[in-house]
Amino acid sequence: MFPKIVFVPAGIYEMGMANGRSDEQPVHEVSITEFGIGQFQVTNQEYDLFCQATKHQPTKFRHQEDFSSLQQPVVGVSWFDALAYCEWLSARTGDDYHLPTEAEWEWAARGGLCGKLYPWGDEPVEDRTGYSVRWQQGPEDVGGSQPNGFGLFDMCENVHEWCADWYNPMFYAASPRFDPCCKCEAMRKSSRGGAWRHHIKISRCAARSSIPPHLEYADYGFRVARCEKQTT
Repeated sequence: MFPKIVFVPAGIYEMGMANGRSDEQPVHEVSITEFGIGQFQVTNQEYDLFCQATKHQPTKFRHQEDFSSLQQPVVGVSWFDALAYCEWLSARTGDDYHLPTEAEWEWAARGGLCGKLYPWGDEPVEDRTGYSVRWQQGPEDVGGSQPNGFGLFDMCENVHEWCADWYNPMFYAASPRFDPCCKCEAMRKSSRGGAWRHHIKISRCAARSSIPPHLEYADYGFRVARCEKQTT
């Protein structure tokens, strides 16, 4: 079982948030090439297949009750684990899989609603159906909320998602316009989206986060991206 891919159209958008945190500024125009991205965060079931095929060690949370559902997002993966999964999936399928760049992720999360705070618009997170009783002990099975305008589920919620970029809080000031990705090695890797164990459990589309790439946290997972459509 491999992740289901949704193809996101090429487009131009204003990346960042003018009144957000300093690392979300300056707002700048970005042009994105069409790409594919996982409709859902990578699940335990999908990651299990990778571990079985490669003898890769399962995450330390895999068999803990709060994280053991086959359809929950896999958590406790380091950035290196997520990269290894993408490399295995590429070899297994013949397609070019990678972790999404921050620019790809934000474009995908917005779902065509450029300039809005969240994938659904500007309505506050507390107004989301069942928000106050969700995510009590861990992440939910993927697909628990309505999809955004591109048909993607759980963008900005459930677990943080690793990105391809190295984290640079000043990158936006020098970001290329076309398909940007920060490749200058640093101490931390970028991540996007909210997570189940935070007080505010859904993030803004523009919100950035980062941690060192070797860390394995119970609120960190990932989704895959793909460069182009299959030709067969």
